[in-house]
Amino acid sequence: MVDICELLKYNEKIRRQYFESFTQLSWEEFTKNREASFHSIRNIFIHTLNVVDYWLSFLQKKDFHAHKKFDEYELFDEVRAFMEQVEKKTCDYLNSLSAAKLRETYTANDDSGKPIQVTAEDILIHVFEEEVHHRGELIALLWQMGIEPPLMSWKGL
Repeated sequence: MVDICELLKYNEKIRRQYFESFTQLSWEEFTKNREASFHSIRNIFIHTLNVVDYWLSFLQKKDFHAHKKFDEYELFDEVRAFMEQVEKKTCDYLNSLSAAKLRETYTANDDSGKPIQVTAEDILIHVFEEEVHHRGELIALLWQMGIEPPLMSWKGL
């Protein structure tokens, strides 16, 4: 059975491949409003990083401090730095994770604002799924631009 830590490490590997492909675009193409969920490729990519960062803060019972607004990221290097910061936070958390911590329960709010009980594993699965969801959106946007997205495979498959 695949564990959530492996899935999150896989997401990091693929995220980096996508980011590197984005750096081949002009800044104008990267930030162009494409009428997608968060408008531009940049914004969608940063949104996924914000989701990871938010839920890691939640799991560690730390206050979440929002980072810059989408438009405040003006260079690929700024986006890369944020990505690396989130990835370090993820790595540190996963390295501290035990089976007991994975089963720990938290109270979160569902989409309607109603409190629900979830485990750390539930939250990490949500983080994985959120990024996969938006990666599909990014794939579609790249195809619309006539660009083949990076290949993805699970452990060489």
